[in-house]
Amino acid sequence: MADTIVNNQPQPQTQQGDSSAGWVIAILILLAVIVVGGYYLLHHRGAAPAAANPGATVQVNVPGGTGGGSGSGATGGATQ
Repeated sequence: MADTIVNNQPQPQTQQGDSSAGWVIAILILLAVIVVGGYYLLHHRGAAPAAANPGATVQVNVPGGTGGGSGSGATGGATQ
């Protein structure tokens, strides 16, 4: 009688870590950077000079704003 030898050995299983945990950590870090950056931009950006000094007076001198013109529109007035 012929003896049949069956060698049924399972293949060694490689340990595969949960790769989704790395993605979750990466997304959490990205969200934290976005939140901290948004908070910084909204609360710590430089203020406008008028807001820094509310008693400031702004004077603007426009050339040709005063005096008699020839009616060519150089004075900024409407022509008729």
